[in-house]
Amino acid sequence: MQDAAPPATISVEDPLSFLTGRWSTQRGLLDRSTGLRGTFSGTTVFTPDDNGLRWDEEGTVSWPTFQGPASRSYGVVAEEAALAVRFPDGRVLCRLDLRSGAARDEHACMPDTYLVDFRITSPGTVEYSWDVTGPAKDLLLTTTLTRED
Repeated sequence: MQDAAPPATISVEDPLSFLTGRWSTQRGLLDRSTGLRGTFSGTTVFTPDDNGLRWDEEGTVSWPTFQGPASRSYGVVAEEAALAVRFPDGRVLCRLDLRSGAARDEHACMPDTYLVDFRITSPGTVEYSWDVTGPAKDLLLTTTLTRED
């Protein structure tokens, strides 16, 4: 059985401007080591700041054994052709050239590896996944952002 073709992407001239605003966030969580599935449902806001964008996400995470609030923040900075997504302490999480509408990158977080695949599928939809593998984690996190504003 063949995998379904990835969704078509749209190009964006200015990824920072494209991302700016409020997005509904839906994420599927799969722990492949246990087979447990969970969800995250909330809001992502990209707000202009002095360096580019502030990326704030908050909502509710639900696993079979836990449900509660979850949040995280990043900085998004334009660096040459790519956007650098940075942790609050300035370390780089990933670099994404989203002008074509799709980008991939890898983040080594020893002992595991995080592979990110970003796709802009419409003017109001961004899809991305993190495939996390290694001795400590075996996760697949799939996210859909839908523009609210």
